[in-house]
Amino acid sequence: MSDTELRVEETEVGAPPPAPETDPMVWARKNLFSTWYNTLLSVLLGAAIVYALWALVRFLLDSDFEILRVNLALLMVGGFPRDQLWRPALAMILVAVLIGLIAGMASASARDRAEEAGLPYEPSPPSAVFRRFWPLLAFTVATLLLTNTVTPWLVAAATLVAGVAAYPAGRMLPAAIRRFGWLIVIALVLVIYFVLVGGGVGWDDWGGLQLNLFLTIAGILFAFPLGLMLALGRRSTLPALRVASVTYIEFIRGVPLITLLLMGIFVIGFFLPEGFRPGNVTRVLIAITLFESAYIAEVVRGGLQSVPRGQVEAAQAVGLAPWKTMRMIVLPQALRNTIPAMVGQFISLFKDTTLVIIVGMIDILGASQSANAQGEFLAQGLHLVTLPFVALAFWTGSYVMSREARRLEHRLGVGVR
Repeated sequence: MSDTELRVEETEVGAPPPAPETDPMVWARKNLFSTWYNTLLSVLLGAAIVYALWALVRFLLDSDFEILRVNLALLMVGGFPRDQLWRPALAMILVAVLIGLIAGMASASARDRAEEAGLPYEPSPPSAVFRRFWPLLAFTVATLLLTNTVTPWLVAAATLVAGVAAYPAGRMLPAAIRRFGWLIVIALVLVIYFVLVGGGVGWDDWGGLQLNLFLTIAGILFAFPLGLMLALGRRSTLPALRVASVTYIEFIRGVPLITLLLMGIFVIGFFLPEGFRPGNVTRVLIAITLFESAYIAEVVRGGLQSVPRGQVEAAQAVGLAPWKTMRMIVLPQALRNTIPAMVGQFISLFKDTTLVIIVGMIDILGASQSANAQGEFLAQGLHLVTLPFVALAFWTGSYVMSREARRLEHRLGVGVR
């Protein structure tokens, strides 16, 4: 081998990879203006972005946001009694404490795993947390700027301080507690919020964005286990269970959600005695759970089919029972593969909660319509102010869920063999 060939081989094999280009001019020339059509597209897209920003600034400067200031409580909590607003305020602070504990326990568990593997561990800096949740922070600040009193600012500050203070406490918990402590904390989150907020105030008095969030979170918690059982039932070797699961899934998926909502409002009461008939929010939640579980079942079924047959055969070869094979081998891989589709379904559910306006409930979209119909704002075209605020709320929730799902996919190596 000649000296030239040896030097080429050393360069290709032994040399470190070239450093990434950091000069912005070189990057722009390579990625945006490399050809004439790339240059044209970059110029057109840049002009569209500049125009959109200019239109946004003009909208913010010229619009009158008084309708949002007057109806902010209506948009957030609907018809919730105003003298009871301390309940959701206190519940938010307590939930922030519990979320901080969960984050601290997760960080401590990651630290322990890194130490066991002999790897360095550095917790996420505050800047990384800000990048993850900046839309939520921006929406919170925008909402606070619309308030007329200092009380919401104090509640927001107390919530932030409580969550940050609980983080180191979660990291100091013993490993034995952290192993299952997050399940207990999640249960406490639900109990504290819904008991504290609902104590003395029925669910039918809930509304605004609080109602949308409640139906989304409760719908996910109830529909996921039901959908998981339906997916397993569809693959069951028992004919009766398999036929029942397939019939349920195909029937529910063939019916629009609005039809199920109307059935929940007008039909559920006929099957129960007078004293046991649930309220409208419960009926809507039942309909959402039935609807979402069918779609979740299909998502999980796709994940189950993505697990190679050799995994099951290997588990059978070592003598694992069928239920252990499913719990320890198949389900973890299947659920891991379904993260993108599952999160997409959850985002769709969050947006579909606006359909409750058709059955007479005042969610955030219904609250915006009610605000537009008020005497002092009627016929002023202020839907151009209220609807963007509603859209911002839904975009914030959807974007945060999507970003956190991508982060989880990256950590679990979804799509990486």
